[in-house]
Amino acid sequence: MKLAIYTLSLIVVAGIGIPAAEGMDGSRPNIVLVMTDDQGMGDLSCMGNEVVRTPKIDRFYAQSTRFTDFQVSPTCAPTRAAIMSGRAPFKNGVTHTIMQRERMALSTFTLPQALQTAGYKTGIFGKWHLGDEEAYLPGNRGFDEVLIHGSGGIGQVPLGDFPPNKENVYFDNVLLHNDTIVKTEGYCTDVFFQSGLAWINSQIEGGNPYFAYIALNAPHAPLVAPEKYTRRFIELGYDKGTAGRYGMIENIDDNFGRLMDKLTEWKALDNTLVIFMTDNGATHLSGTLNGKKVRHFNANLRGGKNSPNEGGTHVPAFWHWKGVLDEGVDVDALTAHVDLYPTFCELVGAELPADVQEFDGRSLLPLLNDPNAKWPDRELFVHCGRWPAGERDRFKFTKCGVRTQSWRLVNNSELYDIAADPSETTDVSGDHPEVMDRLRKAYDQWWESVIPMMVNEDLPKVRPEDQPLAIRYHKQNEEQGIPLWAPESIDNAN
Repeated sequence: MKLAIYTLSLIVVAGIGIPAAEGMDGSRPNIVLVMTDDQGMGDLSCMGNEVVRTPKIDRFYAQSTRFTDFQVSPTCAPTRAAIMSGRAPFKNGVTHTIMQRERMALSTFTLPQALQTAGYKTGIFGKWHLGDEEAYLPGNRGFDEVLIHGSGGIGQVPLGDFPPNKENVYFDNVLLHNDTIVKTEGYCTDVFFQSGLAWINSQIEGGNPYFAYIALNAPHAPLVAPEKYTRRFIELGYDKGTAGRYGMIENIDDNFGRLMDKLTEWKALDNTLVIFMTDNGATHLSGTLNGKKVRHFNANLRGGKNSPNEGGTHVPAFWHWKGVLDEGVDVDALTAHVDLYPTFCELVGAELPADVQEFDGRSLLPLLNDPNAKWPDRELFVHCGRWPAGERDRFKFTKCGVRTQSWRLVNNSELYDIAADPSETTDVSGDHPEVMDRLRKAYDQWWESVIPMMVNEDLPKVRPEDQPLAIRYHKQNEEQGIPLWAPESIDNAN
């Protein structure tokens, strides 16, 4: 396995080989990764939110090993690219969420492909967001089972989602199931969890080790949830957007609770690693309550989605493996999304090809075995990307950052002592010129190193009618129609 420099939207890490935790290497658990979309550190009651109620995830939190300083990218597609590749998103050509700059380079040997080398079945349920052209779709990138919407969000039809989803946003959606476009019934989050659970049950019955990636599009905008989930917030006097967003989160909580209940019922938790995390910081950070503007709880972090500050990249990460991982334990070391790939590979005993991409992440097994294990400091480089076409170089120092265990450099000019000031209230750049100099030089070196790998820059804009999934939808609808599809029932599953 290759360990190298690593990034966050860019997280880049100094590659230091650290031995795997004794007993976990090659233990081959099933893996269930649940990742929500645009949900921040403050969007759970176990994280201090006093408005939204998440009792099922709260219970999971209490039973989990928690990474308290877990960093991701500031936006959706970059985080997904980092998880799927084990390296910086920019190294995969992913510098945006649209404009064809969300396509993960075809040279990437993906995480599900790695798990398949160890005999694992792989399934994705929800949001892919790493390219909608045929060669980029998850069925051609290592996933055996696929149920996804298009583009970065359900209903984003001009950007590539299926045309009918513009009408019934989040309900009764048209999705891609393996090689067939299908019509589903019900609320999208319910459908993705139900489909994931049905597939998991089939793998258990077949005796197959599996990786289930339940990658939700909620609570990404538009902020829409079933009325039974929004009613309480409307009655409290919150605006429609806040009610929709918090309703989406409470619906996620119910579905996550059902997932855990079913895994318990199926006696599957002894050999299953379950992870809950989010893809970037929160959105809709303010709203109204009884007509007055209010700021929503954000765990006292600065910034949200698409920010180079802590609120953009610091997210929850709860890991549970019954009887193996300690419960209610915090791991304070600086960790990140690129660490999942090497960790999973060590857990399952993956056999990687000689030309696999160089990893930027580290295996987390030492920390899972001992929260206080040796964990050398690292430099994590953040850039929000999203520059206008052809203007990359002008945006080198716009919405960027460098993170270490103790420091956060923002926009090449501000410095925050994260250990003492996690809310980034006081710029201490003038007090630490040596730190500023070191982190600025490191960022310059990193920027130059990733420029050659940005393979999707300056591609032509794709018109809505020319989006790959729109063309595919119209062709299938004309030739054979769009069939109704639903997952197998699991109510009576053993």
